[in-house]
Amino acid sequence: MPQSIFVNLPVSDLSRSVSFYQSLGFGLDQQFSNEAGACITVSDSIRLMLLTHEKFDSFLTLPRADTTATTSVLIALSRDNRDAVDDLLDTALASGGKEPREADDHGWMYQRTFMDPDGNVFEIFWMDTEAASAAGRMPSG
Repeated sequence: MPQSIFVNLPVSDLSRSVSFYQSLGFGLDQQFSNEAGACITVSDSIRLMLLTHEKFDSFLTLPRADTTATTSVLIALSRDNRDAVDDLLDTALASGGKEPREADDHGWMYQRTFMDPDGNVFEIFWMDTEAASAAGRMPSG
């Protein structure tokens, strides 16, 4: 099996969260979904595990973060171009997400941020790696 990432996110309303992520164009993997959690396929190697608070808490050694008051993680998700960043952000907003800050445009990188209905933060970005490298923003070698 190729290396993959599964990001576990606590959600207060599983069906609402599944609907939200499906509205963004992500798939639902029924094989890894049940009443306590749902597996959302972002790509072949990226999946979101949406877990009820009770299920999520069963894995913890520290208290669950209150995403209405704190940020526990920033999930950065790349897109192929600036328009794709805007499209995904607009869809997230139309589906119940929130945009907590304005777009960040550095010329060589464009980023927008949305929060899902539970306050989990996604940074959607496009980067021109050649321009970033020329600007000294990428490690060399």
